[in-house]
Amino acid sequence: MTRAGSSVAHDRRREIQRRAAGMGIDDAYIDRLVETFYARVRAHPLLGPIFQDAIGDEWGPHLARMKTFWSSVALNSGTYSGKPVPAHKKLTQVQPWHFNIWLGLFRETLHDTAACPEAVEYFMERAERIAQSLQLAMFGLPGLPEAPVE
Repeated sequence: MTRAGSSVAHDRRREIQRRAAGMGIDDAYIDRLVETFYARVRAHPLLGPIFQDAIGDEWGPHLARMKTFWSSVALNSGTYSGKPVPAHKKLTQVQPWHFNIWLGLFRETLHDTAACPEAVEYFMERAERIAQSLQLAMFGLPGLPEAPVE
């Protein structure tokens, strides 16, 4: 990246972080959001067992990874370097309708924890895009025939 490009990216990151801070979104809030949300996921009768099967006793590392993920998503921090699609494609128990439950629980957690309604919508816009992308990667487009196996 050129120096000018680096400066533009830096200015963009600062503007995103300034806007987010104005809605009460910072690393401390992301920490609270992730901890609260995944406590609810673990207690959920449908999602809990799926997550437990996938994560087992590795909740500490998973929560840390989710905090860097959401920091990158919400604050453009650039701290996340994982590959969510391959990780999610391994989850054979997940069905497309599970994403609606996940999104509903996420929205509920945001309503309970966010400083303002704008923060709820800020996160939900991103969460819905992420869920749609993962669903597409995991299940393809509904109604399209699968490619023939040769």
